[in-house]
Amino acid sequence: MTVQVARVEERFKSPGPQPNGLHAANDGLWYIDQVDLKVYKLDYKTGAVLFEAQTDTEHSSGITCGSGSMWISSTFQLTIAELDPTTGKTIAQHESPGNGIVAWAADQENGRVTGAHGLEWKDGKVYVAAPPSQFVHVMDAATWQEVHAFRAPGLRVHGLAWADDGTLWVADTSAGTISRLDPKDGRVWEVIRVEAPVEVHGLTIHEGVLWYCDAATCAIGQLYID
Repeated sequence: MTVQVARVEERFKSPGPQPNGLHAANDGLWYIDQVDLKVYKLDYKTGAVLFEAQTDTEHSSGITCGSGSMWISSTFQLTIAELDPTTGKTIAQHESPGNGIVAWAADQENGRVTGAHGLEWKDGKVYVAAPPSQFVHVMDAATWQEVHAFRAPGLRVHGLAWADDGTLWVADTSAGTISRLDPKDGRVWEVIRVEAPVEVHGLTIHEGVLWYCDAATCAIGQLYID
């Protein structure tokens, strides 16, 4: 296993107050904002807003697209919302897997129960990063049954992104790392260090390059390994 330090290139600021989830599409970069609760599609080169829509999610932390729908983790509602990507309107709400009280909460008996963060789509399944359980849960999108799960390294699993070889990049916001995992068993193949003060919340990959968003600074940018 290798550990490397990423070179961070901020590309632009988000139009919303706190970007928290990313999804790379061919025609633009989708992101969900955890404060204004809007979905935006941005131009990769300029950050210009190509599309935006209001959602009825709450403190949203992850976004992905698949099977004609947009999927958003509505963290405080404890659900994964299925949306119409042309309007932002909710089609269905699915119970989020791995809900609970996060490990760093001071009050483990009475702390707030929260839900999922990062999402990814592949082969009819939604991959759900859940900080309370510290697992990535794999949900069948058609039945919303959990078909698999594997442990994520670190404390606060967040953004997810598929590598070209079928492994999964998994960000840990608190640890400042991005790990490349085997999605069958969670085995760690590679670790990238993202040094403070940058925090990786949302994560995605476009044309072989990892993109991140930082809810604290509104930065959206790219991560490189020299």
